[in-house]
Amino acid sequence: MAGGAGQSGAELLAFAQFLDSSPQPLVYGYGRRNLHELRAREFGRLAGTVYLDHAGATLFPQSQLTSFTKDLMENVYGNPHSQNISSKLTHDTVEQVRYRILAHFHTSPEDYTVIFTAGSTAALKLVAEAFPWVSPGPESSGSRFCYLTDSHTSVVGMREVTAAMNITSIPVRPEDMWLAEKQDAAAASDPNGQPLHLFCYPAQSNFSGTRYPLSWIEEVKAGRMRPVSGPGKWFVLLDAAAYVGTSPLDLSVHRADFVPLSFYKIFGFPTGLGALLVNSRSAPLLRKTYFGGGTAAAYLAEEDFYIPRESVAERFEDGTISFLDVIALKHGFDALERLTGGMENIRQHTFTLAQYTYAALSTLRYPNGAPVVQIYSDSEFSSPEVQGPVISFNVLDDNGNIIGYSQVDKMASLHNIHVRTGCFCNTGACQRHLGISDEMIKKHLQAGHVCGDDVDLIDGQPTGSVRISFGYMSTLEDAQAFLRFIIATRLRPSHGQPLPLATPGEAGALPAESEAPNAVPATRARRSPSPQEDASPDARVWDNSPTTVDAVSLRPPLLETTRTQQTPSEKAAGIPDGGLGSHIVTNLFLYPIKSCAAFEVTRWPLGNQGLLYDRSWVVVNHNGICLSQKQEPRLCLIQPFIDLQQRIMVIKAQGMEPIAVPLEENSKPAQICQSKVCADRVNTYDCGEKISSWLSKFFGRPCHLIKQSSDFQRNARKKRGKDQSACTTATLSLVNEAQYLLINRSSVLELQRQLSTSDENGKEELFPVNNLISRFRANIITNGTRAFEEEKWDEISVGSLHFQVVGPCHRCQMICIDQQTGQRNQNVFQKLSERRERKVNFGLYLMHTSLDLSSPCYLSVGSQVLPVLKENIEHYDLPASEKHQEVIS
Repeated sequence: MAGGAGQSGAELLAFAQFLDSSPQPLVYGYGRRNLHELRAREFGRLAGTVYLDHAGATLFPQSQLTSFTKDLMENVYGNPHSQNISSKLTHDTVEQVRYRILAHFHTSPEDYTVIFTAGSTAALKLVAEAFPWVSPGPESSGSRFCYLTDSHTSVVGMREVTAAMNITSIPVRPEDMWLAEKQDAAAASDPNGQPLHLFCYPAQSNFSGTRYPLSWIEEVKAGRMRPVSGPGKWFVLLDAAAYVGTSPLDLSVHRADFVPLSFYKIFGFPTGLGALLVNSRSAPLLRKTYFGGGTAAAYLAEEDFYIPRESVAERFEDGTISFLDVIALKHGFDALERLTGGMENIRQHTFTLAQYTYAALSTLRYPNGAPVVQIYSDSEFSSPEVQGPVISFNVLDDNGNIIGYSQVDKMASLHNIHVRTGCFCNTGACQRHLGISDEMIKKHLQAGHVCGDDVDLIDGQPTGSVRISFGYMSTLEDAQAFLRFIIATRLRPSHGQPLPLATPGEAGALPAESEAPNAVPATRARRSPSPQEDASPDARVWDNSPTTVDAVSLRPPLLETTRTQQTPSEKAAGIPDGGLGSHIVTNLFLYPIKSCAAFEVTRWPLGNQGLLYDRSWVVVNHNGICLSQKQEPRLCLIQPFIDLQQRIMVIKAQGMEPIAVPLEENSKPAQICQSKVCADRVNTYDCGEKISSWLSKFFGRPCHLIKQSSDFQRNARKKRGKDQSACTTATLSLVNEAQYLLINRSSVLELQRQLSTSDENGKEELFPVNNLISRFRANIITNGTRAFEEEKWDEISVGSLHFQVVGPCHRCQMICIDQQTGQRNQNVFQKLSERRERKVNFGLYLMHTSLDLSSPCYLSVGSQVLPVLKENIEHYDLPASEKHQEVIS
């Protein structure tokens, strides 16, 4: 880990102190341009949000989109391949944007050509396919494709193209290049020899933010540095995608042969548009096979005759380019210059924020002196020449063990902090910094870990890290809100209460500390309400407890109970007041509308997908995207009631008239639409405009209610015992992973104990146990004998019903949402994380085994639960006379 002497405790490094101690002058802000006014005016959508993934995608300012939209509304832009007036306007505008791009990189059309592509990845693929590779033969060893191991996946993927041409690919470690820098120039090879080789490296690592020397370009091209030994002429591809978002690039000085980039990294909009900047001296060497529309000067359909266009750009831009997106770039350049004064200002501003955050993180220590984070860096953040505004790190516990990045990401989400986790499509850098061997990568794959998933620890070793990155609109408040989050979740005062977290609008508003040399002092930003605070006042105090019913009748809602009172379900189960019982079903819940309130029952029929009508409906937004409480916490305030006799579902919410929805499709043909639930494509139908209007009014934005089609089967794979190959197919509703979710009340009580606090008089205050139970949104609640004993179960029986344990439920930040109010409490997730040794598992997923629906089957409160332990250690059983028969004809 980098950093100097640590400080114990939860102290936030003062910004003024940091500036005073810096050996070099630092700049925060953009001179007379007030950063906080810019942020409020151009990025109002960020109010209450800390966005720290600018290396992934930066954000566009409002004025850029407004200006672009106005341009489109006032002008007619036709296909640039036509000859009419509107097409001529498009062509001329596109050419003007090409000039603007070249000017931005301090070069001209005489020295470089702009080839528009679908992004930097497409630009890299173009080079791999068109470079003049020389295959090995009797008189030549052939071309070499060399790439720095600290390269994006899209660079490494070029080797698949070269392999098809029998070209050797050679990975080069950063250490080897730094060593080559120190070699005697007299050992240089002939820069004009044959064959031709290509060396690719990033101007900035997208993993760590390390900025590699731009001087390598000329050194390699001149033959004074060689990625590998041997004769030949070297060309250099500079991957500038991560670099140019926050730094100027002068191609008149650093004359790379090929420069791929993506514009959304600079402007935030448009996405899906990039370019390949090709040095004019290298362009004639490129070879092209396929030709598309607009690239041919002439060709014959019945003869192998084709003459390409003379212009390099026209020759390689197959088909009609995304000309409206190209026109949008003009407005991006205008906005960037107007708001910041240019890329050099952006470089200085973002580096100051990164260096401050790095310094603050490096000094954080646990009371025992152990560091709170491990930072992965080659630069020590000494200057913007060697380090970009990116910090890659892992959080440690006080014993030095790494806390998985998925865990950190979930906690950050609770504070509305947006970070990036994983290896960031850069396996080489990830391996190098985390010490992951090639064998471990293969072992991780065998264990089920793939790029981009949330498997963060395997055998205690990390599979990736956490990355934060700053953009030109980032503020000191963003940095300090992130630091306060780390302090609040890892370092606590002696009395054990979490530190208060400032919102992004408050975090940096400290007198004197917010003032930096050569910058306008920071001003206090108006605090924006959180999503919960924006809810209606009634919603915050309204009691939203689930309703207890049997299969054929509705009863009035129950009031929230405390642990000193029994619920009707517990009384029905015959559980002694305050007693723990022995593996009894104490509560049954179904959730007819996914992410909405629970519907509690004492006896309920089963279907082939689980409890009948459990998660059969879901609320979607205007784009058909399923909503969950992560995006819309007020979903928990929507109360569904199912009446099996009348075949309707009644939906209620505070301040709204109840509305009824039929349980099944009516006789009229329903329009089938496709939606995506937990990565599965499912067939659904819209429940109509009436309920759509009702939901839209409640949420204040367009919403629809959709239901899974009755004739559509969503299949899941379930394991049988230890043999993972012995699987049978089960069908699912709109659940996440399995047909049922079970939790043990004893485990909930253990978590309640950890969440208990003491008031000012020393009296213990217990977190309401029923409040906790509702947060875990389980179907089956049992009254066990020991906390977390259920994790040893392999199967369970309830009467003659048999269930296979699929696995533990990996919890997300939804458990922090109070299901009665929609308010968040981060302590629940954090405490569970601490108790579960950094893996937030709680509850068991269950599937039917051998369910016979030829006669009705029911689950009932009060039924005995008979578990079978894993590895056949023990089998709980009862006398036959005490078994509760649950199959009823």
